[in-house]
Amino acid sequence: MTVSIEEIQNEIIDEFSMFEDWEERYQYMIDLGKELPLIDSSFKTDDNIIKGCQSKVWVHADMEDNKVVFTADSDAIITKGIIAILIRVFSNQHPKDIIDANTYFIDQIGLKEHLSPTRANGLVSMIKQLKMYAIAYQTQL
Repeated sequence: MTVSIEEIQNEIIDEFSMFEDWEERYQYMIDLGKELPLIDSSFKTDDNIIKGCQSKVWVHADMEDNKVVFTADSDAIITKGIIAILIRVFSNQHPKDIIDANTYFIDQIGLKEHLSPTRANGLVSMIKQLKMYAIAYQTQL
C-alpha cells in the first residue's frame, strides 16, 4: 500500500519536532542524506543537475508501475539531506499526486527560515525539478 504524500509529510514533521534545536535537526538531515538511495553514476550528468542550486545536486527519475521513483546525490552534506527528504516525500508516488502536492512540511518544520538564501532558492529549485519530472511522466500516462 502506498503511503500518501501527506502522511509522509506528517511523519517528517513529527520526526523534526523531536529535536530541541536546529543543530540536532541539521545532524538529522545529514544522517538522512547518508541513507539516500544513490543515483547511478551514469546519471551524474549535466542534464540531471538541478539548476539554481549552489552545490551540485543530481536527480534521476524513473517510472515504475505508474509511480515516479527518484534517486539523487549531492556533493554537499546538508543539500544531500534536503534532497533526501524531498525524495522521501515524492518518490513512489503517482505523477498527479506529486504535481498537486503542497509541500507544507517545509514551513511546519521551519526549514526555509533556517537555510541560507542560496540554499532556500536551491530548495525551491529542487521541488520545481521533481514536479517537472512528474509533469513529464504524467503526459505519458
